[in-house]
Amino acid sequence: MTKEFEQVTSDQLSNSLDDPDTQLIDVRPVDAYNGWRLKDEKRGGHIHSARSLPKKWINYIDWLDIVRYKQIEPHHRLIIYGYETEAVESVANHFRRAGYGRISVYEKFIEEWSTDERLPMDRLPRYRHLVPPQWLDSLLRTGTASEYHNQNYVVCHAHYRNRGAYEQGHIPGAIEIDTNTLESTDTWNRRSPQELKAALEKLGITHDTTVVLYGRFAFPDNNDPYPGSSAGHLGAFRCALIMLYAGVEDVRILNGGLQSWIDTGYKTTTEETLKRPVSDFGAVIPKHPELVVDIDEAREILRDDEANLVSVRSWPEFLGEVSGYNYIAKKGRIPGAVFGNCGSDAYHMENYRNLDHTSREYHEVEELWAQAGISRHRQNAFYCGTGWRGSEAFFNAWLMGWPRVSVFDGGWFEWSADERNPYETGTPETLYSRPSV
Repeated sequence: MTKEFEQVTSDQLSNSLDDPDTQLIDVRPVDAYNGWRLKDEKRGGHIHSARSLPKKWINYIDWLDIVRYKQIEPHHRLIIYGYETEAVESVANHFRRAGYGRISVYEKFIEEWSTDERLPMDRLPRYRHLVPPQWLDSLLRTGTASEYHNQNYVVCHAHYRNRGAYEQGHIPGAIEIDTNTLESTDTWNRRSPQELKAALEKLGITHDTTVVLYGRFAFPDNNDPYPGSSAGHLGAFRCALIMLYAGVEDVRILNGGLQSWIDTGYKTTTEETLKRPVSDFGAVIPKHPELVVDIDEAREILRDDEANLVSVRSWPEFLGEVSGYNYIAKKGRIPGAVFGNCGSDAYHMENYRNLDHTSREYHEVEELWAQAGISRHRQNAFYCGTGWRGSEAFFNAWLMGWPRVSVFDGGWFEWSADERNPYETGTPETLYSRPSV
């Protein structure tokens, strides 16, 4: 390590963890931050209180905006750590050019911090279900991978009415799955248990199959008759929710979708992988009915002071300025719903993702939810228009290990279709109507 920046010891770093004037920055890949031991370190995860700011991101023109959004200010003392000296120095120099003057580095993460159980580390509780591309590459090449203890897996390239997204290039060994096979095209709710059983068996998936899902992101156009056809990775989260509900025991998402595979330098193929149907799913569907609520249960949640119906929609949708969809006429929101803010529109999840489409630092998501009264101590049912965005928000909470989370399957589509259901428009008197507990 160069002497260009002040180096801190493990003891010095430990004494700085609770200092509000210090910002600890982890420049490793987001997957390492979440818990994956990408360099075979003794303990996976990140140093307690560290913020995730991968070296990869310094190539983004919006890098400084990301830094400011994470509330890393020029007056802070920065302590930067990672796997490699080059990555740490690159980020440190980037900060220096941006006007940050108090920059230190820590170079003993692998050999000291990760090996000492007394030194605090955090990790995403269910990080194993949000996998890095390196993990998937190992699984496909060798049939083995860390944190995988199975003999049977299926990799699924998710899409909506867009087989072309698969045909133009997909991960070798992946089969294609149209979300319509798991969703009703009339209600956009999950299909019946009998239909799900038949669909999963046709895909070659049993209850004890490890399923890895991902999709392609291609900038959805709201003027397109089917904008969701360009939001394949969002569709992957929807498929994951339905598979968990059905009873697939090991469902995983490729963090960042197809883009992360390509960014890592792995090749895609246009050669189709054929499905290998199985004769029996092997369990009664649904095995986890508690993961999905319907409209009557949604009404009960609205009456419960210890539960939240969370609207994972955009601000214009929440105000009733737009419905969000070309097939939903009514505009507005469900009275009493808590605003969970997806991002810009019905097909984007900017507030839940990084610029490279990987899932956002989970501490940040939890902090934003806390401001809205959304906490692990309540029952939380996430919804959107027809279930896709609600499923991604649900998956975030599920990865965090939150105990009572679900998706209101019908969402605004079903609620708004019944004239007896109340609705509101305009700016609510209280944006966050329920305090955190």
